Amino acid sequence: MRMSLLNYVKLTLSFAIFLPVLSVAAVTKTDAGSAKEIVVLSDKQMRGESSYTVATMNIIRPDWTRSMSMKSWTKGQDLSLVLVTAPAKDKGSASLKRKKEMWNWIPSIERVIKIAPSMLSQSWMGSDFTNDDLINQSSIVVDYTHTLVKEEMVDGDNSYVIDAFSKEDAPVVWSKVRLWISTKSYLQRRVEFYDESDALINTMETFDVKQLGGRLIATRMTMVPAEKPGNKTEMTTHEAQFDFELGDDFFSQQQMRALRD
Repeated sequence: MRMSLLNYVKLTLSFAIFLPVLSVAAVTKTDAGSAKEIVVLSDKQMRGESSYTVATMNIIRPDWTRSMSMKSWTKGQDLSLVLVTAPAKDKGSASLKRKKEMWNWIPSIERVIKIAPSMLSQSWMGSDFTNDDLINQSSIVVDYTHTLVKEEMVDGDNSYVIDAFSKEDAPVVWSKVRLWISTKSYLQRRVEFYDESDALINTMETFDVKQLGGRLIATRMTMVPAEKPGNKTEMTTHEAQFDFELGDDFFSQQQMRALRD
């Protein structure tokens, strides 16, 4: 069955993929100085100057599984472009982000659609990620206050545990976010997302940390809802490159239409 226009919009909005890509520079808690500085450092290291990734997302339910493959390019915090490469019915769909503006290219109707920020709170194509989780990651720095709670082991990795509380009137989905950030690599190893009632909604965890594209990254991550047994969304990174020359003009509506495989 052909995907509806609304589902295409949901699908392509969220493709500034949330991949915890970080360098291996070791920084101690004393060096970092504060909870906010730890979060800022993590945010800066996870992006690099530029990136290219090939990834697969599997949406897992008790009675079915759906997979999608994509290629993604980013530059800094403000520029991203993503191409869907599979399955066939979605192939060629693309998403572009420039600063606060976002557009989708829908090849089946040959239209570019501008996306409203109000869609950040919606689920991505029936997955366990919201659009805010995937596209608005720098928000954790500017839209939240931060408190260092303790240190704790996660998957054998000693981590800072930091509570981030949303600022008043901040345009975010989550009231509180608890982060486990590695004290050595600054990879985000675990993230818990809470609503306004302080109820746990989703938990993200990262696994299979290895060198890929010259950096240490967590090549697999999962998002699991708290109250939906058997539901899980898994993202796996297969290829990655970082810190290469990439002009701002690559991130254009013309390029979004032109990309193929």
